Amino acid sequence: MPFFSYVGRNAGGEQVKGVLESADSGAAAGQLFSSGIIPVDIQPAKAPAKTEDPVGGLFKEKVQHIDVMMFSRQMNTLLRAGIPMMSALGGLQASTPSKAFSEVVRHLRESLDSGRELSASMREHPEVFNGFYTSMVRVGESTGMLESVFLRLFHHMEFEKFMREQIKAALRYPTFVIAVMVIAVIIINIFVIPAFAKVFKGFNAELPFLTRVLITVSDFFVAYWPMMLIAVFVAVFGFRSWIRTPEGRYKWDAFILKLPIAGKIVHKATMARFARGFSLAAKSGVPIVQGMTLVAQTVDNDFVAEKVEQMRSGVERGETILRTAVNSGVFNPMVLQMIAVGEEAGMLDEMMQEIADMYQQEVEYEIKTLGSQIEPILIVLLGFVVLVLALGVFLPIWDLGKVALHK
Repeated sequence: MPFFSYVGRNAGGEQVKGVLESADSGAAAGQLFSSGIIPVDIQPAKAPAKTEDPVGGLFKEKVQHIDVMMFSRQMNTLLRAGIPMMSALGGLQASTPSKAFSEVVRHLRESLDSGRELSASMREHPEVFNGFYTSMVRVGESTGMLESVFLRLFHHMEFEKFMREQIKAALRYPTFVIAVMVIAVIIINIFVIPAFAKVFKGFNAELPFLTRVLITVSDFFVAYWPMMLIAVFVAVFGFRSWIRTPEGRYKWDAFILKLPIAGKIVHKATMARFARGFSLAAKSGVPIVQGMTLVAQTVDNDFVAEKVEQMRSGVERGETILRTAVNSGVFNPMVLQMIAVGEEAGMLDEMMQEIADMYQQEVEYEIKTLGSQIEPILIVLLGFVVLVLALGVFLPIWDLGKVALHK
């Protein structure tokens, strides 16, 4: 949309100037009147220039998830108490401990003072307020329930934070154990097996096959460990670059869901975020089709997001939500039954809330029992590694003992 520069008078009679984005000059005047500014002159203008960080934002402080979450809670409290929007933002700008977020709030105040709506101002900071957040604020502005929307957004972000922490906890234990085992194998191959290899060479006898394999692998580690280290760094960098691409991210998210134990937890947490987001959008009066588009942005998994988009396309074609949910293949039979009941009774938002609570409880249970589920697998894996190393190291010594007894 085009931009317009304006000169006007606020409620106190003071002259204000600014630039706003609108469809035409008439719509710009309407925005100014709605924000309490009487326009005196409106002229077409260029888009305001954005300041660039000379170092590309490398050392710039970033806004954290908790900053936006607490902002939502505080905005609900201040607006519910009857404090004007500009005063509320001014207080939050002065009180927030994050300098980066304080700068964002300052920009919101300046944008509001120039006649723009809060949701439009937030869209200029997509790295802070995602599409779901700004769309919900837009709904709150149009329905006059902005303080309620901020409260729901706070609870939604609190829930998302909890789910992310649960997923990290689910992946932390197996990742740590596997990393320790890999480090132990590397140390054994570089330092322990070479020492035994020197002893075995003094036997002047043919070594068992398993021992020869271990010595060959150890020699490879000793000779090429710098190149292997470089290869690991290149692989990590390449992997991180790959998952930043749409195709790579989609395949990686689909792979995570297929992992034996952690994948089940990630899937349930993702579906809990979907159900909670859908319930929030429905309770706020967002149409189902638009709500699904918004919810696809909150699931934090590209594979599931595509399934949600397929559900949206099915609803647009006139299919029921139950049918699209069945075709997606990501819901279990109990959840499908709850969706059917909610759709038939006209209580889909409440049923989605119950589905989110149910998934949340299952995730909490899975996290608590994660140790008992994964310990047998790790014990078997560790036992196999120890067995191979023990047989490879001690078989030659055992053979030497038998030869000495026969003599």
